[in-house]
Amino acid sequence: MFFSLISPAFFGVGIMVTVEEYRLDRDSMGEVKVPSSAYYGAETQRAVQNFPISGLRLPKEFIRAIALIKLSAARANMQLGLLDPKKGEAIVSAAKEIMEGALYDQFVVDVFQTGSGTSSNMNMNEVIANRAVELLGGKRGDKSIIHPNDHVNMCQSTNDVFPSAIHVSSAEEIVHKLLPSLRILAEALEKKTREFDDVVKAGRTHLQDAVPITLGQEFSGYASMIRHGIKRAEQARDILMELPLGGTAVGTGLNAHPKYAELAIAEINRLTGLAFRKAENSFEAMQSKDACVEASGDLKTIATSLMKISNDLRLLNSGPRTALGEIDLPAMEPGSSIMPGKVNPVIPEAVNLIAAQVYGNDAAICICGMLSQLELNVMMPVIAYDLLQSIEILANGSRVLGENCVAGITADKKRCLEYAERTLMMVTRLTPKIGYDNAAKIAKKAMAESKSLREVVLEEGILPKDKLDEILDLKKMTKGGRA
Repeated sequence: MFFSLISPAFFGVGIMVTVEEYRLDRDSMGEVKVPSSAYYGAETQRAVQNFPISGLRLPKEFIRAIALIKLSAARANMQLGLLDPKKGEAIVSAAKEIMEGALYDQFVVDVFQTGSGTSSNMNMNEVIANRAVELLGGKRGDKSIIHPNDHVNMCQSTNDVFPSAIHVSSAEEIVHKLLPSLRILAEALEKKTREFDDVVKAGRTHLQDAVPITLGQEFSGYASMIRHGIKRAEQARDILMELPLGGTAVGTGLNAHPKYAELAIAEINRLTGLAFRKAENSFEAMQSKDACVEASGDLKTIATSLMKISNDLRLLNSGPRTALGEIDLPAMEPGSSIMPGKVNPVIPEAVNLIAAQVYGNDAAICICGMLSQLELNVMMPVIAYDLLQSIEILANGSRVLGENCVAGITADKKRCLEYAERTLMMVTRLTPKIGYDNAAKIAKKAMAESKSLREVVLEEGILPKDKLDEILDLKKMTKGGRA
């Protein structure tokens, strides 16, 4: 049965009348009008009406992960003889379509919804059920052919499906997006480490002059941060390998076949190429979201490294005439609407914005993790959204930083050498010969009289020129050792 709903839409002073057809769908609470074009059903429509909050929807990667779990569940249930093969194969086909990117517009529930994610789980159940009904020659809404709860949700609960989908989607995104991007950035930094190996410059601590260092050594530190970040991303992936599938409502596995979880997870692994496993303790995996909190912490540490590197690049590039100016970043776009010729370090700045957002996401995920209560965490949709966003923007930001910024950095070797020659902290090299106090006096005198360190040492007759040149060899100073 179909109904027409007339609704006015106002544009300026005119009125446009739209007519949309609806069908009646039913859930345990009664009948609901659902758009006739929709694959979702009554429970999803109630959620749309209940949560008109942000317009934010769960990411496609998460939707894909739920569909993957439904597909795997259907295959497991067919193997166990619980699900009629004809119905099961239709569910599998519908889930495959969603995994391949179809019907994403049918997943309409706001991120800010029921804290278990039940509305989104039912959104998936209803879409798969109605698409499967179509594939079997029926009409959408005919639950006598495929039922969203009895068939699509067999051996499952939102309470074990939703956290499993968080883990599956986040682990896949780490593997396929974040890790490759971090490797691109690490390789770009390592290339610059080698390229700048002979570029001697002044080191700086507390933003004050320090002993000489090479630009290559400086960049080797950045490269090492990202290599450590890769290990942290791998650790985050591994943390997410446990799935609470089979726990159903509270972790006991009520209404699930004892072998269901094993078979479903084996299918998930076959489809993803990853090594998920059943949670050691399904009660812990459903009561808490500690794994997500820990994984987010690893992402925050990666963001910390990216912000440090980006800020250093901005400082080293500062100028071009009135600041450090030791490196040149690739010019990407005009930097000012009023100052002609100005070019800004836009990519490092964008990466800083990313890092700030990841910090904010981590704070939200930590709060959501704290609010696990009794047998279930009821803050999961926000955890899913924020964790996946952090992974995505870290991946994209790392790749852009590596390809569009670091790869094109050049060094101003002349300016670097001038700064290295001018740093008064070269006096540190004299300390083993003349003692700390005498070295400090020389440095203070050079500063007070605006003279170079070499000039003061020679004037004071502390060392002959040839010996002084040998001790103050800038390149040797970057290799450590005593004078």
